[in-house]
Amino acid sequence: MSKQPGRPNPLAAAQRAERKRKIAIQVGVTAVLVALVAAIGISLAVRNSGSDYDGPVPAAATDNGAIRVGQPDAPAKVRIVADMQCPVCKQFEADHSELLRQSVSDGDAVIEYNIVGYLDKQSSTNYSTRGANASYCVADSGTDKYPDWLELMFQKQPREGGAGLSDEELISIAHDAGYTDPAVDKCITDGTYEGYVKEMSDKSLAEGIDGTPTVFVNGEKVNLTINQAKTGFDTAPLTTAIQAAAGR
Repeated sequence: MSKQPGRPNPLAAAQRAERKRKIAIQVGVTAVLVALVAAIGISLAVRNSGSDYDGPVPAAATDNGAIRVGQPDAPAKVRIVADMQCPVCKQFEADHSELLRQSVSDGDAVIEYNIVGYLDKQSSTNYSTRGANASYCVADSGTDKYPDWLELMFQKQPREGGAGLSDEELISIAHDAGYTDPAVDKCITDGTYEGYVKEMSDKSLAEGIDGTPTVFVNGEKVNLTINQAKTGFDTAPLTTAIQAAAGR
């Protein structure tokens, strides 16, 4: 069959149109990916650009914002990242409270509590942040009674989606745990450390912590497991980690 140069070739035209369409799609996808990478880069840059926080810092807080219970030179440093609104944290504390208290008493462990404000959306009053603020308020008055305060707080944990505990209720719990200094009451009602709570919560998220409770022993994350028979936590993983760190 002879060719006719002066006459358009429908097949060739269709092929050219299809190539242009594919190129346009590729360009569009590339643009989206570039924009996404840029957005991620900006996010990381903001996250890593340092903090300009210059508000009040709790006297009881460690460098990473933790409340320390026990002797700093204990062989096992147990770090617990928890949220006062988190039901699983409540279960963790109920199941491990005796182990943690005994480990501190024996000198095997020092407990460092990072109380964060991740779950503010689970209440109408930013209860997670307010509960964490109360944590710093009482700890500034001393940490000997802190485990008792923590136990009471979890026992009276409000349901998710509600209003959370009021300031008056937080003050009452503090008094019941033995924190009767008027400065504690004022710290709670003023929300003195709420900005610091946000700062430390953001810092922990940037560190890669993605849920509560998260537990470390000497910097190593403990793989917590659920005991199905008890419908609670199996204490063996944390017990083993503490004993290993203590050389037992």
